[in-house]
Amino acid sequence: MRRVALAGLVLLCLAGAARAQGVDDRAAIEAVITEQMAAFGRDDGEAAFGFATPELRGMFGDAGRFMSMARQGYQPVYRPRSVAFGELTEQDGQTVQEVGVIGPDGVPRVAVYTMERQADGSWRIAGCRLVDRPNAGS
Repeated sequence: MRRVALAGLVLLCLAGAARAQGVDDRAAIEAVITEQMAAFGRDDGEAAFGFATPELRGMFGDAGRFMSMARQGYQPVYRPRSVAFGELTEQDGQTVQEVGVIGPDGVPRVAVYTMERQADGSWRIAGCRLVDRPNAGS
């Protein structure tokens, strides 16, 4: 009986630790996205570029190209009027953070960020895609 109780206690502790890790991850991910948006707001390309994974940085090559892409195709995250963090989920083995944004044009969108944990434990942005917000305007 004591072994069952002890095993139950151990499982509860492990579950609590996993939830705490999830909360820590969520806060860290939100901070990375928030800080990148703040860097966009300051037109600080080097800082904004620094929140991307090494693979994504390699695709763009330099902060100038990255900022040009953000200005041209990602205005809702480049100059958001409003930001609201949504679900943090696992999809096909990837960590995905949804962020409700309203861009300069006033249109609500969802920025779907693919996040990647780095070897040092930090989080970086591996990609972002903008999708129409379901039921926007209804």
